[in-house]
Amino acid sequence: MSGIKIITDNRKARFDYEIVDTLEAGLVLTGSEVKSLRNGQVNLKDSYVSFQGNEAFLQNAHISVYKASSYNNHDPERLRKLLLNRVELDRLQAKIREKGLSCIPLKLYFKKGLVKAELALARGKKKGDKREDIKKRDASREMARHSARRG
Repeated sequence: MSGIKIITDNRKARFDYEIVDTLEAGLVLTGSEVKSLRNGQVNLKDSYVSFQGNEAFLQNAHISVYKASSYNNHDPERLRKLLLNRVELDRLQAKIREKGLSCIPLKLYFKKGLVKAELALARGKKKGDKREDIKKRDASREMARHSARRG
């Protein structure tokens, strides 16, 4: 994983969704967006991938306005095109239509100087599933706390 610098991680997505499959996609960005990303000014909460025609777009991803940029700034919540090849696009669209899955971004990161998004095919969790995850996490913390006291 050398040469990869993580910009942001959508931790809420891992709590709200059961991840089925992941893939990597490039993003079409403007210069001021890249500069904001380098400063870590991005929020992926509530963002998702939508399809328009034969193209995929990242929606509701908030990349803050770059303060040092003047007239040539970007709209923080604009649609951002995802760079996927035809086979990947067709596969994603088919799985979303057939199985009732969602496509959400998990991470944004720099790879060899380019911004990449890790996308996930995910199934929404029910409230009971979320509660179960919280119980498991609390139990493992409690076990770790007890073993730390003894050792």
